[in-house]
Amino acid sequence: MARNRKYIFVMGGVLSGLGKGIAVSSIGRLLQARGFQVTALKIDPYVNVDAGTMNPTEHGEVFVTKDGLETDQDIGNYERYLNVDLTRDHYMTTGAVYLSVIQRERNLEYKGKCVEVVPHIPEEVIRRIKNAGQKSKADFVLIEIGGTVGEYQNLLFLEAARMMHLSMPDQVAFVLVSYLPIPSKIGEMKTKPTQYAVRTVNSAGIQPDFLLCRAEKPLDQPRRERLAIFCNMSPGSVFSAIDVDNIYQVPLNFNEEKIPEKILSHFGMKAKSNTMREWRALVKRMESAKKKINIGIVGKYFSTGNFVLSDSYISVIEALKHAAWSQGLKPELHWINSEEYEKDPSALSRLSEYDGIIVPQGWGSRGAEGKIKTIRYLRENKIPYLGLCYGMQMAVVEFARHVAGLKKANSLEIDPKTPHPVIHIMPEQEKYLAKKQYGGTIRLGNWPCRLTPGTRTADAYHGAKLIQERHRHRYEFNDAYRKKLESKGLVVSGTSPDGKLVESIELPDHPFFIGTQFHPEYQSRPERPHPLFVEFVKAAGRKS
Repeated sequence: MARNRKYIFVMGGVLSGLGKGIAVSSIGRLLQARGFQVTALKIDPYVNVDAGTMNPTEHGEVFVTKDGLETDQDIGNYERYLNVDLTRDHYMTTGAVYLSVIQRERNLEYKGKCVEVVPHIPEEVIRRIKNAGQKSKADFVLIEIGGTVGEYQNLLFLEAARMMHLSMPDQVAFVLVSYLPIPSKIGEMKTKPTQYAVRTVNSAGIQPDFLLCRAEKPLDQPRRERLAIFCNMSPGSVFSAIDVDNIYQVPLNFNEEKIPEKILSHFGMKAKSNTMREWRALVKRMESAKKKINIGIVGKYFSTGNFVLSDSYISVIEALKHAAWSQGLKPELHWINSEEYEKDPSALSRLSEYDGIIVPQGWGSRGAEGKIKTIRYLRENKIPYLGLCYGMQMAVVEFARHVAGLKKANSLEIDPKTPHPVIHIMPEQEKYLAKKQYGGTIRLGNWPCRLTPGTRTADAYHGAKLIQERHRHRYEFNDAYRKKLESKGLVVSGTSPDGKLVESIELPDHPFFIGTQFHPEYQSRPERPHPLFVEFVKAAGRKS
């Protein structure tokens, strides 16, 4: 099998944010449709050991695998498109690779050799790539190299790709995703930036086999031929990757370009099957949704200068879309900065314009009071609410203050001196903080949750008694306040199997009010929407 396994490296040229992750996901989906087993992995050129300590406003969402690794958001894209659960084997950073090599050196695994950046760092990268393919039993392994070619940070990963191609030329292919600008004052699609990107890849010893040309308009034949001549490839290996409003349309566009057939031909392979029927039906269902629902997402990781970065909550956004489309609803999403309500409480009345509100994950005290004010308004005005992780914690704080009469209730994360720490930190987590061990120490990955029969949460899971959901948090519901809050009407709808940790809460006399300590958005798929999001959008649809 190892002799037949194929490796496809996907790189980016000209600028970042071209959608390499969507390209990997789409190519993978198309190869699946041809009857092949596919897996994907991401290489991030950061010295961070994992994505857990990266700023979400700068880097985007942190996605958590089922086995508890904090990764780049593209791992989420791979899971959604390929409909698989990936593991820590499918993500690496510069920091993780260097750490592995240093640990091996300390353990004398290099048997006294002088350990060097080259070849030992690229060799570790190659080992990880092959390991991911072997464990997944994949026919195709797609590898996304983060960043843009020409950056110093990803040179060692390009070197690893070059070395793999040198040792197994019949098993390795290269795809470059590049950008073709159309300057508004010129009105002509320009190929020169992409030509330079290819030359930059050539300088690393790599010749792209395929070129994906991202642009506002379709690539025409003259430019396709021009790129082929100057980039040293055939016109049939230059593909148009036009901008789309719906990212789930991309596999269909790539299918029209016959990208999977070209890839299989490159490797001397033939399709085992060829059907995109289910994916076409999925996209048709998305496009046919007409009834609009207005959903507000109240967060604090949107702003970056004068721009809005929705990638900070990408899994939440996609989970909302999956659920809404499954019900024939068209979601209109609105970004709401929670700090706005701290400056101007009268602005809360505008929340009535929305059919539902989500308060997603978050950290620290900034914007917390704005979220608490938001939740109170939603509770009192019967507006559908879904709180995720931090959103559940703030719902507990709000309920404790304004229903249970614990006026200064808070989370210890926000106010270490609160007299009523309804959200506190677990003892083992305190030990990590005391030692300043922050990275990779929080509660991560899949954990079991026992659902309370008869609750709305249990009903959403079709009466399941035990579920598995992914977590990413350090603070927890303080069980010392459980009886007090329950006596005032708060319903604990899910706990750990031993009953000690509260995993979800809800309010019974409300159109929809559920908070979860876990992250249901991580497990949502376009073909398999998460049941909690489905119930939330149903409630929003009834309000609209």
